[in-house]
Amino acid sequence: MTTRVLVAGIGNIFFGDDGFGPEVVRQMMSRPEGTAGLPDGVRLVDYGIRGMHLAYDLLDGVDALVIVDALPGDGEPGTITVLHVGPEDLGEGEFDAHGMNPVAVLGSLEALGGTLPPTYVVGCTPADLEEGMGLSAPVAAAVPVAADTVRSLLVERVFANQSDPSKQGG
Repeated sequence: MTTRVLVAGIGNIFFGDDGFGPEVVRQMMSRPEGTAGLPDGVRLVDYGIRGMHLAYDLLDGVDALVIVDALPGDGEPGTITVLHVGPEDLGEGEFDAHGMNPVAVLGSLEALGGTLPPTYVVGCTPADLEEGMGLSAPVAAAVPVAADTVRSLLVERVFANQSDPSKQGG
């Protein structure tokens, strides 16, 4: 049985570095090898700000989820961070059918009849989240690094554990 993994690019391309997630997924899809360099069962999707679309795709069932998004924090712009997210990390958020709040989308899965799969976030510290299109220089430079990080995460954590359920989520 093939492991089904969803790699979700999240963010609003009209707010500078918030468009990081969609840009990473777009570049991963447009590489000459396309998805051939990824394990079978990986689906790349640019969700942008379509939270309801992501929620419904998760209800169809996936074995793992990798979210790629801008991740505000105190680090240097362009810094890539990998997080493992579980139900205890979600808290409450207001679900907006016309927007994207990843915490609210993931937190609403149980109420919608689904369950949170093993979930990872590949985040990038933004430099500029003001209105305007295009990534700042440090965040643009982090896009290929993030794509490589996603590939490594899939191989080292998601697919390496598929035959050993005790290692799932690590």
